[in-house]
Amino acid sequence: MSTIILASQSPRRQQLLAEMGIQFIVQQADIDETPPANSNAYEVPQLLAQKKAEKIASTQEDAIIIAADTVVIIDHIILNKPKDREDAKKMLQRLSGNMHEVVTGVCIHKKEEVSVFSVITKVYFKPLSEAVIDFYIDTYKPFDKAGAYGIQDWIGIIGIEKIEGDYYNVMGLPTAKLYDYL
Repeated sequence: MSTIILASQSPRRQQLLAEMGIQFIVQQADIDETPPANSNAYEVPQLLAQKKAEKIASTQEDAIIIAADTVVIIDHIILNKPKDREDAKKMLQRLSGNMHEVVTGVCIHKKEEVSVFSVITKVYFKPLSEAVIDFYIDTYKPFDKAGAYGIQDWIGIIGIEKIEGDYYNVMGLPTAKLYDYL
């Protein structure tokens, strides 16, 4: 049995993969996550996931590498992880009362076989007051999350009206589709 390596430091991805019953080790892929100029926002997660997987595969040729990248897209603009509190507040204000899409790109690298796919989930936030946004940022400090929120956090519980698609994709790993590929 080949070693499975998750190319991610994300505690949420690690939790989900473990809950799928998969034994793995973690190895972070230090790459430049700047997307290529003029790249389509919806293609960026796949490109970055593949770049991460290839980086690890270059030194672990017998392992199965799982890499993923998640972005939040609103009006064809990517909301990455916020730089600071003010950036997080602007992101949440933009998401408030609107629909956005969460796209996770996944790359599975097994020797010469490489599979790359992405999953899109539509997320609908109800209008969020400034007090709600401030409380969430100050209490939960969502600076390590694309779009400045976690669906499994307080703001997701009280602020998301509905989703269309894979809940776990919004957490950072489309588990059902990943399972099919594995």
